[in-house]
Amino acid sequence: MRKEKKIGLVLGAGAAKGWAHIGVIRELVRLGFEPDIICGTSMGALVGASYATGHLESLENIANSLTRTRVLRYFDISFLGGGLIEGRWISDFFRRNLEDTAIERVTPKFGAVATELHSGRETWLTSGSIIDAVRASIAIPGLVIPVKFNGQWLTDGALVNPLPVSLCRALGADVIIGVSLSGDFISRPNRIAKSELTEMDQKTAQSNWLKWLSHGLPFGLASDVTPVPELDSNSDRGRPSYLDVLSEVFFIVTNFVARVRLAADPVDLLIAAKVEDIGLMDFHRARETIDAGHQSVIAEQDKIEKICDWISND
Repeated sequence: MRKEKKIGLVLGAGAAKGWAHIGVIRELVRLGFEPDIICGTSMGALVGASYATGHLESLENIANSLTRTRVLRYFDISFLGGGLIEGRWISDFFRRNLEDTAIERVTPKFGAVATELHSGRETWLTSGSIIDAVRASIAIPGLVIPVKFNGQWLTDGALVNPLPVSLCRALGADVIIGVSLSGDFISRPNRIAKSELTEMDQKTAQSNWLKWLSHGLPFGLASDVTPVPELDSNSDRGRPSYLDVLSEVFFIVTNFVARVRLAADPVDLLIAAKVEDIGLMDFHRARETIDAGHQSVIAEQDKIEKICDWISND
């Protein structure tokens, strides 16, 4: 029998909601919960890899400095197909802050999940380049271009395993805390319909994400983007935008998959960060999202302390 239990931390997918993982990790460590194994999918992989390589603070500083304009600068628009964004910023971040470390050399032990595009198979990334692993895990379908890794085209792991408990357990974890960014999908507050907005707000709403993104296109290409039609009394003001549809579908699918997988492979404690109102691309709202992560751990402090006591006294 093993004399000590291995502690695992599993960080779920959620695009911009993933900044909450930074607050979760900081608060867990403050309470004495320091993981031996950390696994993540999508943004969970990015934050988990930053922690495992000792660069969580660097990531937090970048996140807190983001504005809408700065977020746009990270979006390297691509016309190669497969997505709107190439995703080089992920690789650039790691290369600026650390060498391309092999996953098997980091402490705590780290693992990420991606999806093999053509077969739909779940792919566990537990060796090789940590940069490539994160880049593959975070490739949101329809938004970020898939990446070729070990001869396979990989995309966001959230499609098959948004909260990779199975991977964490396979890597040796005995006690697992999972961090969900889905919340209670059914009770999420509805977004305000465009028809309920003031006239000034309607004009602002016309500059939707795609039109805003067009400002970052190379000179001469932005003019080719079809303008957003003006809202009038005869238009369908409640019609969702491209990003609205993408984000809602993404969260519907990942929330369902996460619930099914958790039912089969539960965690010892599930922390649900209150980030329901954070949108898919709201990376500029890092401060409030990170704080939501802090608060979600504080809400579960008694249970976390019991787990820590149980581990230390076992």
